[in-house]
Amino acid sequence: MNANSTVDRLQGLAVHDAVDGDAPVLAELAARTFYEAFAADNNPDDMRAHLESAYTPVLQLAEIRNPSIDTLLVRIHGGPPIAYAQLRAGRVADGVPAEGGVELWRFYVDKAYHGLGVAHGLMAAAKLRAGRRCAASLWLGVWERNARAQAFYGKHGFRKVGKQVFVVGSDPQTDDVLLCAL
Repeated sequence: MNANSTVDRLQGLAVHDAVDGDAPVLAELAARTFYEAFAADNNPDDMRAHLESAYTPVLQLAEIRNPSIDTLLVRIHGGPPIAYAQLRAGRVADGVPAEGGVELWRFYVDKAYHGLGVAHGLMAAAKLRAGRRCAASLWLGVWERNARAQAFYGKHGFRKVGKQVFVVGSDPQTDDVLLCAL
């Protein structure tokens, strides 16, 4: 598919809440997008362990059903999901106010749709959803070595407020904690 036909198809872009039946496709999308983003910079055994512990259909179903988690999927013309975001209430990190924040826990776009505006639309939907939870701020952890994501979040009003550890398999890595006022 060339870039122009992809842009034309984005007119049918829709963001919606995941439902139970989405768990298998969400698990596949989540594992694939995480792998694409980070496999080159991680030990294959650690990557495999992380994917197996974080992205199974059973785990995704539990997350979809969890009232503290909002799972948003992006589809074009009702097709398979091309992006997703998960917001998680009830957690804080270094530099995040103890009250009034919601975590943007996961935020991934299929590589074929990078640079086409999908992420911007998903971010707008995530901020709206956080507002529905009466959040005053949205925060996230992003790998300190992920310059592309850091730049994207900066464009959307996120600023560094702290650090946290994110473990991939057996490898503890440092995430920057970013915060955005809503």
